[in-house]
Amino acid sequence: MKLDVGQSAEVSRRFPPSDAAVFAGLAGMDALPEVVPQPLIGGLFSYLLGVRLPGFGTNYLKQEMQFLSSARFGETLTARVTITRLRPEKHLVDLETVCLGEDGRRVCEGRALVYVEDAVAA
Repeated sequence: MKLDVGQSAEVSRRFPPSDAAVFAGLAGMDALPEVVPQPLIGGLFSYLLGVRLPGFGTNYLKQEMQFLSSARFGETLTARVTITRLRPEKHLVDLETVCLGEDGRRVCEGRALVYVEDAVAA
């Protein structure tokens, strides 16, 4: 797999208000969340890392997320991962993670460290 610093992937998703009830039921909550739960936003990064970049065979080692603002149900969220460092000799890839609201505000930012067996610097 050819990887390079600066390479990125993104996905946009809307969580409809009906997802509040689904999440509350799965989490065993008595009340519905008023904003998109943070684990759903984190799931966008999991999707990107496991399916898009680096993709299939990626193993999560570490994820740090700082939530800067809440996300409203029904708004479009765009999550992006960007490679910031490659350590092919150790099969490690460092990535910046960012999620933006539809108005461009940062909802979440952080970083991820993943292990990719066949990571090769481009």
